[in-house]
Amino acid sequence: MSKKIAFLGAGSVGFTRGLVADIISYPAFEDATIALMDVNKERLDMAKKSVERIVEYFNKPVKIVATTSRKEALQGADGVLITILAGGVQVWRHDIEIPKKYGVDINVGDTRGGSGVFRALRTIPVMLDICKDIARYCPEAIVLNYTNPMAMLCRAMQAAYPKLNITGLCHSVQGTSREMAELIHAPYNEITYLCAGINHQSWFLTFDWKGKDAYPLLRKAVEEKKNYYSDVVRIEMFRHMGYYVTESSGHNSEYVAWFRKRPELIKKYCGGKAGSWNPGAYAFILKMYLGREKRVNGMPLWKKEVIDWIKSDKVSKLGGKLEYAANIFNAVFGDNNIFEFNGNVRNFNLIDNLPYGCCVEVPVEASRNGLRPVHVGALPAHLALLNNISARCEELAVEGALSGEPNKVYQAVYFDPLTSAVLSLEEINRMVYELFMASKAYLPQFKNYRLKY
Repeated sequence: MSKKIAFLGAGSVGFTRGLVADIISYPAFEDATIALMDVNKERLDMAKKSVERIVEYFNKPVKIVATTSRKEALQGADGVLITILAGGVQVWRHDIEIPKKYGVDINVGDTRGGSGVFRALRTIPVMLDICKDIARYCPEAIVLNYTNPMAMLCRAMQAAYPKLNITGLCHSVQGTSREMAELIHAPYNEITYLCAGINHQSWFLTFDWKGKDAYPLLRKAVEEKKNYYSDVVRIEMFRHMGYYVTESSGHNSEYVAWFRKRPELIKKYCGGKAGSWNPGAYAFILKMYLGREKRVNGMPLWKKEVIDWIKSDKVSKLGGKLEYAANIFNAVFGDNNIFEFNGNVRNFNLIDNLPYGCCVEVPVEASRNGLRPVHVGALPAHLALLNNISARCEELAVEGALSGEPNKVYQAVYFDPLTSAVLSLEEINRMVYELFMASKAYLPQFKNYRLKY
């Protein structure tokens, strides 16, 4: 029987293109129904035309449905992919620009701290509505979330709808492991590892080449100047922590207290040395998104780029399966092989020294039996200490989002490593209040936003 895969937020065209190409490359999905759903009709149209180009190129008997109706997309779906952005870039920008007024310099702002918390507060109500519809129209579906802030969204969805098959996917684990292999000049298919922690701050607890510990080779490799300057923050953390962390330098600099609290430190560690895709410049991704909104020949740049892609031969470069989604769906619905990936799930006896029930990123096995997270045990104490701070802040933020209690939100931001390194409690109060004001149209769960003292 042919399968149905629903894309919610299909207007994230880059993600949609790659994921569709990966999925239909498997025999189990070559006659699948791909249901594309987005609230933005213009982006939905571009997604549909892109997928039609992919299906034509790979010559598969795939059925394409494009709709603004979530019910139509979800009804009878076997798999669901979520890649939404609640509120759009003109709302998200406040999460970056308001903290900057108070002296908190943000690089991406989609994961934690005040910027990540308010992105979560806006997105959690939408995610819970999505889960409500999934429970109604396709309760057995495998649900894969790609939307950030990953940990807080997955924690909220999995708490509110524990019977749904939900996990969160991030490309940082497989992406970082490939970069590590390149640093030591090892073929990737000869690398094995164990990685666990929290999203965007997981740790390679083991990293082996042909079954032998490759960390000594990695320590030597990162001392080379060109390698060091390609990823300064992450390599500094490796030097002092002893373990390699997921996520690139720009992201990582936001999650700890050490790199962005003074201008001279930002210049030293996040100054844009040659070789790094995102060393940590202020508002890096925001400026990229705003740039794509600019009009070229009467249309937004993002739309022109999609049209140019459709006309090009770049479709031939798709289908590398670098994202996990297609492999997971294939393991569950296709062949009988087990596929192991790192997923975001609640910590029910998975990592012993992180908060029970928080969202952790651990190995998960996908098979005909569904999704099964793997017990990791205890992290090294110093890694658990760092993870615990952010995990407990995320717990407070989710509690606030679900209860509508603003005090929980203030408390979540009080203890954020970067924010607390830069601001006093009174300054954090004022910043959080201003963030509430900027997003209040998207926060129906809160009844008051008073300045807290």
